[in-house]
Amino acid sequence: MATTRTTGSPVIAILAGEESGDQLGGDLIAALRRRFPDARFVGIGGSRMQAQGLDSWFDMRELSLFGFAEVIKHLPRLLKLRRALVRRLIALRPDVVVGIDAPDFNLGVEERVRRAGLRTVHYVSPSVWAWREKRAEKIGRAADRVLCLFPMEPPIYARHKVDARFVGHPLADRFPLVADRIAARVRLGLPQDAPVLAVLPGSRRSELERLGPGFLEAARKVAEAIPALRAVVPAANATAMTTIEQMIARAPFPGVPPLVLQNHAHDSMLAADVVLLASGTATLEAMLAKRPMVVGYKVSPVSYRIARLMNMLKTDVYALPNILARACGLGRERLVPELMQDDFTTEKLTAATLELLRDPERRGNIVAAFEYLHNALRGSLEGDAADHAAEAIAEIITPHATP
Repeated sequence: MATTRTTGSPVIAILAGEESGDQLGGDLIAALRRRFPDARFVGIGGSRMQAQGLDSWFDMRELSLFGFAEVIKHLPRLLKLRRALVRRLIALRPDVVVGIDAPDFNLGVEERVRRAGLRTVHYVSPSVWAWREKRAEKIGRAADRVLCLFPMEPPIYARHKVDARFVGHPLADRFPLVADRIAARVRLGLPQDAPVLAVLPGSRRSELERLGPGFLEAARKVAEAIPALRAVVPAANATAMTTIEQMIARAPFPGVPPLVLQNHAHDSMLAADVVLLASGTATLEAMLAKRPMVVGYKVSPVSYRIARLMNMLKTDVYALPNILARACGLGRERLVPELMQDDFTTEKLTAATLELLRDPERRGNIVAAFEYLHNALRGSLEGDAADHAAEAIAEIITPHATP
């Protein structure tokens, strides 16, 4: 249902704290501009949001931190930035303030400006199904509406009387239901008849330094066991690419060296027989690419101890495909192997990857489950996720918007 501006031009504040949020924000601004052609967009965002016309008040990279230890180290600077942002938002009084993900930062901003009378939306629900469901009440104090990417999330908020809406997952719009491995291999120059392993050790620098050596050593051992293997390692940027190449140079692969690429993560997944990757959004991308995977992750010992001591975890699965499989009724067993913290070892990563590469029947069953989950993420919605998110936000912009 279209929404149009009837008087004046709205001012919409959008706050993103990392690359994934910048991409969501860029698509969201484009969808909102179709409803409000003369709208002014302000806040915090990266290159994609700025390309769509955002006036970014602060450098988005200042918010891109990793783990408790980093947040604590930079806490004074973050608090100062947040106070300055809140003052500026209250002074401007935009029609709506939209926080995209980055809950540790954005929810504090949203709660403060909401108390000052501004309307707020939080886009991308924090993982209330994994980390203390009672947080839904706190999120409800910060946001007039929560926009959810997963269908199992709105019922959780409903139990806490919080307005939440499933808008679909934007990644589900970007991947076809049937993946084309042949075309992806042609684009990357990979042979059609060789087993291919894609390795994605994380996008943030801190992740790459923490996880990269373990993932690449496991991939090297897999290549030793399967001489025909071709490995492909997509890097998030030029700096990450250099870091990965240096790691590989310290422990060269047998046979053909890994193909290290800047970007091309989607094609690398599509081309692979198995993906070895860090837990996070990339696991959802691999699922939508219909590629069996081995998931690994570890945080700093300090972060892990804090999470355990505070009893923050309420789930025994962490990879999104496993969480979605349970939520969508595919059983309690892990759909894909996940090796977390103490289990994140070269030996276990290697063994799990080799098992998947050597078991085509198991891979076929995983692909069938991934197709089912892809459909579940699309739901019965027509149109793309950004358009549904824009519609939900447009309804909040009152009295300027009318259905």
